[in-house]
Amino acid sequence: MDREEIRKLIVGPIATVPTPFDDQYRVNYGLMADATERWIEGGLVTEKSVLKVAAAMGEGPQLTEGEWTKLLRTCVEAAKGRVPIMGAVHYKDTVRTVEDAKKAADIGVIGLQVSPPIFNLPSQDDLLRYYKAVSDSIDIGVMIYNTPWLPHGAIYPDTFRKMSDLEYIVAIKWAPPEGIEYSEIFDLVDIFNILDNYANPVECHKHGGHGFLSDGVAAYPTWYLGLWDMLLNGLHDKGQAEWDRVMTPLRSFYAKVVSNSGSDAKVEKGMSEVMGLSMGPPRPPSIPLSTQEMSEIRTLMLDWGWPVPHTEADRRDNAN
Repeated sequence: MDREEIRKLIVGPIATVPTPFDDQYRVNYGLMADATERWIEGGLVTEKSVLKVAAAMGEGPQLTEGEWTKLLRTCVEAAKGRVPIMGAVHYKDTVRTVEDAKKAADIGVIGLQVSPPIFNLPSQDDLLRYYKAVSDSIDIGVMIYNTPWLPHGAIYPDTFRKMSDLEYIVAIKWAPPEGIEYSEIFDLVDIFNILDNYANPVECHKHGGHGFLSDGVAAYPTWYLGLWDMLLNGLHDKGQAEWDRVMTPLRSFYAKVVSNSGSDAKVEKGMSEVMGLSMGPPRPPSIPLSTQEMSEIRTLMLDWGWPVPHTEADRRDNAN
């Protein structure tokens, strides 16, 4: 697949999907296959979204090498080409990242989200060498995860410009480093797909961006796909109002609960459970949302008008 074919696929609300665990924290591959089917039925399909598997929200860094490989294969086989599957590699050196990229390509993913090798304390030139080596080793797409909130995780627009001739660097998950304006990356919009990861999808689309990432896409795809349709139709003011209506309370809730026990996965898993898809707990030392926190997020989702299934308690209350 050439880079332009891959770029056509990495669009819309990108669904960072959770990894299901049983009560012993083992990966439930059967449930992952079933969940993939549900996400597709929910509208996450080719040229509208991507299923991003084993990313941070999917607890990818907590998976063993064998679990990571089997999880990607499970999703690719379940998807049957109906939605692109993208994997993720986090903070590894060049040798291990290239090894993982080759494994992922053999499995059949269309691309990988690749985070900077922060534990190598990379300079901007190191990052150029790193992503060049990955691009040169594969024929699937790479979405670079810019992580300026992490030490040595920032990649600057000038560095991205120097990547313009790297064949399989196809997308940038964008959040601006300190001192960089949000808009500074968009002169590259015809070279890379720019995907907002800064809670600013409307501004991203106005500048020609190609999609966004957010909590909750896997829990209720319809809302996120609807928001993207607003932007595609030029309804930016309406889209911004809708984004603020949902995301302002969601981000506040997220900040509160992760201060009690950190986890990229716990809110996504809680939201999915509210919508009737239980993906199990996060792996320790993180803990799931408490009963009170589950009640809070369920109330928020009802307030947003999402079609939250009735619980047994609801049915008892209605009967009375």
